[in-house]
Amino acid sequence: MRTAPIASAFTEPERPKGLQIRFITVGGSYVDVTGAGHDSDKHRWDCHGCKDTSRFPEKDYLFSIREKANEHAGLCRAIPLT
Repeated sequence: MRTAPIASAFTEPERPKGLQIRFITVGGSYVDVTGAGHDSDKHRWDCHGCKDTSRFPEKDYLFSIREKANEHAGLCRAIPLT
């Protein structure tokens, strides 16, 4: 009898609509940058580990939010619990 695979803390989560970039954190979780693309200022980042998010959601350009999300990913040691 086969059983369904069990999700682990290191399983890549489903990719959200508008995903532009995904970073892996020090703790093995993920930080997603979502938005409308290069010409838009409507981007945000969300961490699947510690649940932190952009300080000003959907009010940043991709080039700027990329740096912030990457910085968070380089520091975050939280792992997802679900």
